[in-house]
Amino acid sequence: MAAAAPQLSESERFGYLKPKDVARLEEAYRFSEAAHAGQTRQSGEPYISHPLAVAEILAGWHLDGQTLMAALLHDVTEDTAVTKDEISDTFGKPVADLVDGVSKLDKIEFQSAEQVQAENFRKMLLAMARDVRVILIKLADRLHNMRTLGAVAPAKRRRIARETMEIYAPIANRLGLNTLYHELQELSFSHLFPMRYRVLAKATKAARGNRREMIGKTLDAVKKKLADSRIDAVVQGREKHVYSTYRKMIEKHLTFSEVHDIFGIRVIVKDVPTCYLAMGALHGLFKPIPGKFKDYIAIPKGNSYQSIHTDLIGPYGVPVEVQVRTEQMHRLAESGVASHWLYKDETDQLSDLQKQTHRWLQSLLEIQNQSGDPREFLEHVKVDLFPDEVYVFTPKGRILSLPRGATTVDFAYAVHTDIGNRCVAAKVNGELVPLRQELRSGDRVEVITASHAKPNPGWLQYVRTGKARSNIRHFLKTMQYEESANLGERLLDQALRALKGSLADVDDASWERVVRDGGARSKDELLADIGLGKRLPAVVARRLLKHTDPHREEALGTSVTIRGTEGMAVQLATCCRPIPGDAIVGSIKKGQGLVVHQSDCPAIIRSRKNEPDQWIDVEWDPRTTRLFQAAIQVMVENQRGVLARVASQIAEAGSNIDSIATAEDRALFTSMHFVIEVANRQHLARVMRALRRLPDVKKLARARE
Repeated sequence: MAAAAPQLSESERFGYLKPKDVARLEEAYRFSEAAHAGQTRQSGEPYISHPLAVAEILAGWHLDGQTLMAALLHDVTEDTAVTKDEISDTFGKPVADLVDGVSKLDKIEFQSAEQVQAENFRKMLLAMARDVRVILIKLADRLHNMRTLGAVAPAKRRRIARETMEIYAPIANRLGLNTLYHELQELSFSHLFPMRYRVLAKATKAARGNRREMIGKTLDAVKKKLADSRIDAVVQGREKHVYSTYRKMIEKHLTFSEVHDIFGIRVIVKDVPTCYLAMGALHGLFKPIPGKFKDYIAIPKGNSYQSIHTDLIGPYGVPVEVQVRTEQMHRLAESGVASHWLYKDETDQLSDLQKQTHRWLQSLLEIQNQSGDPREFLEHVKVDLFPDEVYVFTPKGRILSLPRGATTVDFAYAVHTDIGNRCVAAKVNGELVPLRQELRSGDRVEVITASHAKPNPGWLQYVRTGKARSNIRHFLKTMQYEESANLGERLLDQALRALKGSLADVDDASWERVVRDGGARSKDELLADIGLGKRLPAVVARRLLKHTDPHREEALGTSVTIRGTEGMAVQLATCCRPIPGDAIVGSIKKGQGLVVHQSDCPAIIRSRKNEPDQWIDVEWDPRTTRLFQAAIQVMVENQRGVLARVASQIAEAGSNIDSIATAEDRALFTSMHFVIEVANRQHLARVMRALRRLPDVKKLARARE
């Protein structure tokens, strides 16, 4: 039997809202409760308990009434018959837009950090760029789901935990949501590696008991020293999170007993000058460990986190990490960008963190506009989302935060796009250095520019920031665009003339149809793709004439001739490796040109059925002279020297071996996978006949991946 539905009360969590906002919140709760009536979670609880818990998490961050209403309603369009228009009519368009944004994010499924679905990741970050409240609701939703993940099946539990660790926790960190970041990491770790988590948590608890005397003595000494120095402070003992300890063990190859700093102290004071007074007093109490002092007050982290960190040798020689910060810094460290977020147009009313986050989110839109390709966008953003920062200075003393490994070119683009585009040299600490020079914290960097300078394609080999990479690519694309479009126009006109047509015969409607069907954004982009070798002019010409005069289709012929020497405009699919003599079919892929498969290739059956218009008939030119790759699978008896005998037969048949892979199927036999070079099907048949004559060969077939 399901538990009773929870109630929305005007508790302290919602007490910061105005009475009219609380009333609207009550209305949203009743609406959501009615919509989800009869639905339960996998744990057996009424479904309404989930949106209510999400709203309470957001209320803890002091989010506005619209956000809390959207949190209560965030699943109604997905799981019930309620539409976005109904929400808009009842609660207003801003709330409906937030609910719609969160609903779209709920459909996203990630694979892994390496295989993340780039298009979905792009949509999520762009939703965040347009209104950060969407991702804040999603993060609160994910937090409650992680807290109640025990009711989910193990396989799904691991997938959600991995997705949280690799995607959502880093976003929380980038937005300065420190408490949320650590809790998501802890929960993810406990579900991904439950045995390791239990062992480490138990060891941490035991260590705390063993060190109780040391911890108490350290806290007492710190409180007494600060009181003697007339410093009014709140002193808190804190333990390192289990995942932080685990990561330190993995990264530094330590055992648990070798990780000493599992205990730390946090000192909260009234203002910035007192932070430094407190740190000086503590350095007088316990000896600091050299190289462990970090001043994040003078130079904040990229997410605006501020504190002074130092490691001290405490009683009994055990290292103790100390953090010193003000009350305001503590609030920002815990809640980050969600801390009293202001949704106003006047940027002067935003805090430094909010301005910085706003600039970062806007830079996502800028990178998106320049890249267009989702995978390229993901590549640009990843380095900004998972930073390990260095802090450098401009000649005027301004501090810039860059990812570790950033170069002087990254610095130039961080200052201004025009500076990056026109840089020719750089000085670091007054000395001329190469543009690929990696920067270190504290470097003072000066960029030398020239009016005639322009980005070098070689810069892409060593720049680290998404802004630098996207701007360089954008400039190079723009520079090549016009000349590529001119070349493409000439090639297309030549192809049309060969089909007894011309560019003058093509009307605007036909152009629009071919541009749209080809996935291009404009006629100029289509021509530039032809000039860059990404599309075949013959294919585009046939499509243009087909739309211009459908009755001419028979006169155009039914297929495109493939010679195998077209370069990057034509690719032979590696899944089936077609060779002359095979029946073949082609498909135009954006950015790849014409991809040729065998007609019966299993990898394309579904695509040919679902998208027949994307496929065109192609045939081999009988005059082809180059060699093509073909794959064969050979099962041989596991005898000494058998590989040499097989290779010798392949060579005697006039073929070269491009690669070999072997796999032992059982003790008596071995499976060998060869990629060989042949001229056509007849040549391949000669090779296979020669191999069949070997007594060692038990089975032989042409292979497909």
